[in-house]
Formats: sequence, C-alpha cells, structure tokens
Amino acid sequence: MQKVTCLNLPNCYRLSNGTVELVFTTDVGPRVVRYGFAGGENMLGECPEALVKTELGEWKPWGGHRLWAAPEASPRSYAPDDYSVEFELEGARGVRLRAPVEAATGIQKEIHIALDEAGSGVRLLHRLTNRGLWEIEAAPWALTIMRGGGEAIIPQEPYGAHPEHLLPARRVVLWRYTDLSDARFTLGRRYVRLRSDEGAAAPQKIGVENKQGWAAYRLGPLLFVKRFAYVGGAAYPDDGCNNEVFTAGSFIEVESLAPLTRLQPGASVEHEERWHLFDGFDAGADEESLDAAIKPLLEGINVK
Repeated sequence: MQKVTCLNLPNCYRLSNGTVELVFTTDVGPRVVRYGFAGGENMLGECPEALVKTELGEWKPWGGHRLWAAPEASPRSYAPDDYSVEFELEGARGVRLRAPVEAATGIQKEIHIALDEAGSGVRLLHRLTNRGLWEIEAAPWALTIMRGGGEAIIPQEPYGAHPEHLLPARRVVLWRYTDLSDARFTLGRRYVRLRSDEGAAAPQKIGVENKQGWAAYRLGPLLFVKRFAYVGGAAYPDDGCNNEVFTAGSFIEVESLAPLTRLQPGASVEHEERWHLFDGFDAGADEESLDAAIKPLLEGINVK
C-alpha cells in the first residue's frame, strides 16, 4: 500500500495486485476514488469541483464510489461527509473505512475493501449501522460514478414468447424526469442501455428489479462489471429496485441497492458488490454482437 494524492485529496492510499489498482481516501467519505488497470486510466468518474447545497451544508460527490442509505431524500441523503474517516488494514490487500456517525441521521457508514490476489476482482462490503436512539428503515445503496463517455448496460430478463409466458418478468421503474424517447437510451430485447453525453445536460434515470445480479459499464475497449445479490420476495427501495442508473451530461452512476431493513439502535445491515474489469472489449455495432462479447466474460466470473 502506498500513500498518494488523488482528486487533490492528500491522504489517499493505493492498493495494487499488479493487475489492477484501487485508491481510497481518508480525507472524506468513505470513498473509493480510483479503480483501473495498473498504470491505466481511472474507470471511476472524477468531479472534485461539483457540490450540492442543502439545509445541512454543502455535499460534494468528489467522484468514485460511495455508500448512501436509501431511499433518497433531501437533505438527509446529502448530509456532508467531508470528515476524516478511520481506516484499518485487513490482510495484505484489504482495508476497512469507517466514517464518523452522521449527526443529522444517526447513521454510521463503513466499506470493507478486499482486492483479489490476482486478476481484476475486488470485493466491497458496505455496512450501515443505526447509531441513533430509535428504529429506522433503510437500505445500503452503493453508487459508483463512472468516467464519462461510456454506456451503462443492464441485462433484461431472458426472453420468453407469448402465450407460454403470461406473467410479468420484473419491475422497471421510471422517475418523473425520465424520458424514454431520449437518444441516450437504447431499449433492446437483451439489454437496457443508457449512455452519458456531455452535450445532454437533462438528467435521466431508470431503475429495475435486476434478477440477473449484475450490471456493466462500457468505456471504449474497457468493460466494468459489478455483481450484487437479488433477494426474491424482499422489499427493495424505489418501488422494487436493486439496480439503478443515473446520468446528466458527462456524469453517470451505476448503482446497486439492498433490501429495506428495519434497524434497531445499534443494529447493522450489509450489502456486497464484486467488481471486475476487462480490457480489449469489442461490443460491435448491435445488440447481438454485444451479447456475444459480454456473455463469455460473465461466465468466466460466475455471473448468473
């Protein structure tokens, strides 16, 4: 592990296994601010100058990967997190990041990071703990800001013909500002895709009940994949979403969510993601070629 500066934050640390490298900061967060091949470009987005003004003060996204508590609400979700976080090494390639208790919400956030010994795999365990005096209902919400210029990929449920399949396959959730006629959306039989566009500032968001347990982000020849659990019958936030994508201009997030949980004072809830990164990804020009390119990679990392 090596101390570095990233996003103008001086107290950052790099973890590497020789194939990929990951940088986390202890100045704010908890945040992962870099993930990429060793010596290569950062797959995570960087927006150190952005800020959101709320009744609780100024919240900065900074970029990279963070942990929130769903469902979203203002100002609760945007409680400033520009405080130093504790970190503790866990093995040769692991670390625990723990933020102070949020005064406004009573929630404490932790992320445990473990880099695989070889390859591009990373395990991120997210934990919310209720440090308040009364019960709350919340869900861990893992949000990854990606480098702009790419396209998020959400798998559709396997296609089935009528009349053999009469019941709905899953939920698809839209926000009031979602416009499915926007050219950034590509709605196909196998995948739902949403691309970022620096010249298109209007926000777009879509959420799904993702039973396949993975989502991806394509940026040129690079493919980022995150895996996460789907719990059948569980109550998820946002009308049943465990996977959401948001974009506005070059800003784009690929998000996963855990089920809603009632937390008594002192109780915790966890949510795990697994990340993988591939180079030389050639998706071709249509959905069939995308499907042919992505399926062997997913099978290699045991994605359902």
